[in-house]
Amino acid sequence: MRRAVYAAAAGACAAGAARLAYSAMNRRPPGGPKAWSRTNHRGEPVTLLEGPAVAAGAIAGVLAQGVLAGLDPVTPAPGWPGSPASPGWRRAAAMVLSGAGAAAFGAYDDLAGSGDRRGFGGHLGALRHGEVTTGAVKLGGIGATGIISAALAGGSPADVILNAGLVAGGANLLNLFDLRPGRAIKVAAVSGALLGAAGRDGVAAPLGAALALLPEDLGERAMLGDAGANALGAMLGASAAGLPRPARIALLAGIAGLTAASEKVSFTKVIARTPALNWLDMLGRRPAPQPPAPQPAPVTIAAQRAEPAG
Repeated sequence: MRRAVYAAAAGACAAGAARLAYSAMNRRPPGGPKAWSRTNHRGEPVTLLEGPAVAAGAIAGVLAQGVLAGLDPVTPAPGWPGSPASPGWRRAAAMVLSGAGAAAFGAYDDLAGSGDRRGFGGHLGALRHGEVTTGAVKLGGIGATGIISAALAGGSPADVILNAGLVAGGANLLNLFDLRPGRAIKVAAVSGALLGAAGRDGVAAPLGAALALLPEDLGERAMLGDAGANALGAMLGASAAGLPRPARIALLAGIAGLTAASEKVSFTKVIARTPALNWLDMLGRRPAPQPPAPQPAPVTIAAQRAEPAG
């Protein structure tokens, strides 16, 4: 029961902090509003400030959950003991580090990247030609963040490598879904629900922060961008560190498979062709833009005269 209470409090704290951060950054955008303005799939302007706000809210929620567990007058919740040196606090610190690092490198790519190179293939191809893209810097930075956060969480060398892969792979995979309004948050919500069902109580904070700003995303006023999607994915990956090793191996294999498939297959087209996925993808969204109806060709006088009499 206490775990559920702490998780609910963490989610509420994260949601409130995300809304507050989003409102504050919209009033005074760091670097000015133009730096965060982008054009969405409709050709309409959106802001990327949703991403840093979600990351800030999620981090605040994780810290709040740890503090509440530490103040428990009876027995701290399992996995969140009161001592800062405890395994629970180390996992909390790992989640905070993974989210902050992924958000920082994602924001760098958001603000400095050109978008000319996409995916692992594009960035690795650029590196082979001596070009260091912002995406390559981001991938390397998130990889390093994953290793440090996994080492902080503890475990055997094999577990550290596995958990680092979940952090970096989760960050990259969720970002691949941030192509339509609300899609990445919906994927995060489903993933978080599955992790929660498996007993991981660290998902409440990132999900609370993301769901708090889902209306902005669905309303096509804002989007997660790399900062938000990478942070959400990294924190969900870090929360999976407590799963049994076989489950983590299977999860990492699934992440790797989907990431590899994204180099050849369009997730958007697959979702559009699958009725259940398309329904979930469109839930709460504005209708998809429809192509203009074809206009009938004008009938000339000569063509009229060539018609047979009735």
